[in-house]
Amino acid sequence: MENIQALPKIQEVNNKEVRKVKIMQFGEGNFLRAFIDWIINTMNKKNVFDGGVVVVQPMPFGRCKELSEANGLYTLYLQGLQDGKAVREHEVIKCLQDFVNPFEAYDKYLDYALSDDLEFIISNTTEAGIAFDPNDTDFSKCPNSYPGKLLALLKKRYEANKKGLYIIPCELIDHNGQTLREVLIKLAKHNNMDAKFIEWIEKANKFYNTLVDRIVPGYPRNEANQFQLDLGYQDQNMVVGEIFHLWCIDAQTVEDKAVAKANLEELEAKLPCDKAQLNVLFVDSIVPYKQRKVKILNGSHTTLVPVSYLSGIDTVRETIEDEQLGKFVKDFIFDEVIPTINIPHDQMVQYSNSVLERYMNPYVRHELMSIALNSCSKYKERVLPTVLQNLEKNVMPKHALFSLAALMTFYKGVRPICNNAPINLADDPKFIEMFKNLWNEYDGTKEGAKKLVTKVLGLKDHWGVDLNTISGVTDFVSEALYLQQTMPMREAIKALIK
Repeated sequence: MENIQALPKIQEVNNKEVRKVKIMQFGEGNFLRAFIDWIINTMNKKNVFDGGVVVVQPMPFGRCKELSEANGLYTLYLQGLQDGKAVREHEVIKCLQDFVNPFEAYDKYLDYALSDDLEFIISNTTEAGIAFDPNDTDFSKCPNSYPGKLLALLKKRYEANKKGLYIIPCELIDHNGQTLREVLIKLAKHNNMDAKFIEWIEKANKFYNTLVDRIVPGYPRNEANQFQLDLGYQDQNMVVGEIFHLWCIDAQTVEDKAVAKANLEELEAKLPCDKAQLNVLFVDSIVPYKQRKVKILNGSHTTLVPVSYLSGIDTVRETIEDEQLGKFVKDFIFDEVIPTINIPHDQMVQYSNSVLERYMNPYVRHELMSIALNSCSKYKERVLPTVLQNLEKNVMPKHALFSLAALMTFYKGVRPICNNAPINLADDPKFIEMFKNLWNEYDGTKEGAKKLVTKVLGLKDHWGVDLNTISGVTDFVSEALYLQQTMPMREAIKALIK
């Protein structure tokens, strides 16, 4: 530790780049700094963009003070597999120009509304950040919600007769741009604000829906000391992310398709990411791309967890490296998921291969149990749509349904391959209690397995449909569950999946 403390600080050995503040960023967390700020920094470096960022802290607590003390400089490590080779690279991000905690410096925050340089609003305030707060009624002080803060800024900008902004939320909710637009208008009406101002919000500002994709582990606690010794300076704000990145943007926040198309083309010209060779897609609709991510990346995670964990494996990487289980995951993706998504096949294959390569990242230990949280809901959101779409085409999605049986086995709460070691189940208590009761009633017979499966498949309030009513599903899942109780998981795969 003494060696680390003797090193100079990052701001003492790196120069800050001074640029006009064109972007206001709500959020100073690891993801935005490893994704959005890296994209801006890359465009700046490649001379296709020239803009700096003012970071607004959306909560009373955060990292703005620490980042400001470091002159806005921090080190980003990107690491993973690239063309099959392990790669780790780093750079100093220099695009952050200013930091504002609006709870302490509300006037400074509002002064940015008067800036002629400001063009973009980008945010990531967590999934709960874009929400209507009826208590945001006093705009003489900092509002609590993100929409409240943004509304206060837009109101002052409107009153100063300034141009509208490009508003690009990155929160992980459906239709994030459209939702933010609707919440802003609802909040303005709730506060009886001028109708002309509300019209200005709708027409002068352009809102965009987005999908973001990059795994960002964050601050490298276990490696931080070694990284700083290697770098030769102290950096308490460094962040680690994977090499892969994807940002999809659409303008489907207005009903007029021609206006949406024009808004999208306008933003693409303003943010020329393609000229910096960045994987940023300006698309007609992000919906199929979100389906792709949820079904393939998130869906394969959820599918592999119970099967792999009950086979004695602990991580995603080990799963893909395993001949049998790696094939199970790949067959699920290529045979059951890809045919359900309306994106050209070659793009789907390319994306799927990139996901598998990400799973093999030697720098990330992705524990299966960290993915297992709330698996009942995750299966519904991530995998069930694939199941239903296959069944509509009279195709039995064997891998997805075998995984559903394995999920039921997983919720038995023991790991047979590890001497029945207890599994630390983490889900809604109602599911944990339900499975506890069902397994207590199970008598070890085929009929008992079918009784348990029928109960779970019949949870219409959860699944949205009684899965027992779909031909063949109850019998297949029941057989899978019975095999999983009478033989090791790997043998059950061989017996039923072939």
